[in-house]
Amino acid sequence: MKGLKSYTEAKLLWMARLADALIPVLFAFVALLIYDSTIPSLEDGRFYVAIVAASLLTANIFHNLGLYTIAALTNLQRQLSRMLLGWTAVIALLLFAAFAVKVSSSFSRIWIIFWYFGTLFGFFITRIVIHEILRRWAEAGRLVRDVVVVGTGVQGRRLIEYLQRPSLGFRVIGVFDDRKSAEQPADIGGIPIMGTVDDLPAFSIAQQLDQIVVALPWTDERRIADVMTRLSALPLDIRLAPDLVGFALAHCDYGDVGGLPVLNIFEKPLSEEKLMLKRIEDVAVAAALLVVFSPIMLVVAVLIKLGSPGPVFFRQTRFGFNNRPISVWKFRTMYIEDCTDVIETQTLRDDPRVTPIGRWLRKTSVDEMPQLINVLQGTMSVVGPRPHAEGTRAGAVLFEEAVSEYAARHRVKPGLTGWAQVNGWRGETDTLEKIQRRVDHDLYYIEHWSLLFDIKIVLMTIFTVMRGRNAW
Repeated sequence: MKGLKSYTEAKLLWMARLADALIPVLFAFVALLIYDSTIPSLEDGRFYVAIVAASLLTANIFHNLGLYTIAALTNLQRQLSRMLLGWTAVIALLLFAAFAVKVSSSFSRIWIIFWYFGTLFGFFITRIVIHEILRRWAEAGRLVRDVVVVGTGVQGRRLIEYLQRPSLGFRVIGVFDDRKSAEQPADIGGIPIMGTVDDLPAFSIAQQLDQIVVALPWTDERRIADVMTRLSALPLDIRLAPDLVGFALAHCDYGDVGGLPVLNIFEKPLSEEKLMLKRIEDVAVAAALLVVFSPIMLVVAVLIKLGSPGPVFFRQTRFGFNNRPISVWKFRTMYIEDCTDVIETQTLRDDPRVTPIGRWLRKTSVDEMPQLINVLQGTMSVVGPRPHAEGTRAGAVLFEEAVSEYAARHRVKPGLTGWAQVNGWRGETDTLEKIQRRVDHDLYYIEHWSLLFDIKIVLMTIFTVMRGRNAW
């Protein structure tokens, strides 16, 4: 067998699914025998409902964690960490359900502990075995998919060059065309031209192909339709390669618009569900922090009024979500004559524009506390890229001119704190490298957002940003 065929992959994946569904059931009984040496009767339905629910939850949560693909199964470390997360979530959901329906006293805590760790052990052993099988198959070349390319033009050449990357797991074993030509070369990139589309059926039987990829110009609709008609009888996966522009967008996945397949170039960084979850997080955290810090904010307001003439608060126009201007609240830290909406020079060490109390407020980031009001208003989040004032520069260059990806920061709401800040990229940006690193961290946050990531940043803020490093 020259390649691992798709049905063999499907069987392996379904075996993994079946094992994951059965392991919680098996270890529920094992844990019970270790703890109590007896099996509940069928009349005791609570035990059986719990293990069936665990089996179903495991199958669904593991599926949503992306554990059932060949690529995932070959990454052992990622598999084990996600299984730990998934199984912990299953147990947490079951405990919550038992508490909600007032049957938690029916289950022994010792049994639950045995069940949790025993099942986790079973999951890990299963994945280690599967990983070892896949490793041996990879060494034997059985994970490589054999494909042929239809098309000897520019599209075909570009596709062959792309598929020959070792990391993709494809082996191009032949090239075919829909036309005969006396000027046709013998091979393309070392891959032999085997004949025309009419020669493909016999070739596919002899070689046990996995896929046929048609690489013809999309502008030639009639030619593509003719080739597809001639290949339609073959029991193989037949794909249409993208036109030339598609190779520059190889990182994109596919979607549909009204049933029409399209390339997803960019997607909203946060889905509607994630936006709702983040909004709940923002309101809950901001409201709690306002209650906790209100005495401190009251004292700060008094100190500002006593320290220099002028208002307690300073509102500055900055750019928020979708690059829309927002009015950001801060405690005033500069003398009133130096408070301007457009900032061309960032605050420097020992800056004469900063008041004595303002210096301490900026050092401890207490001057940012009023932005909790912005969070409740919905113009900011607790965590996100920090908003910059209009006209802010890195050296002598505007931020948006210094970094081409700068505008992508505005794809989410700005935040009180962010991934860049807790990694030390805050304060003065007197060089292009500093703003580049800040933007890199902001974009990483946007691409990898999760509720746990936000919690991590909030906790890191306490130990890093509050030290006052790079803030003056």
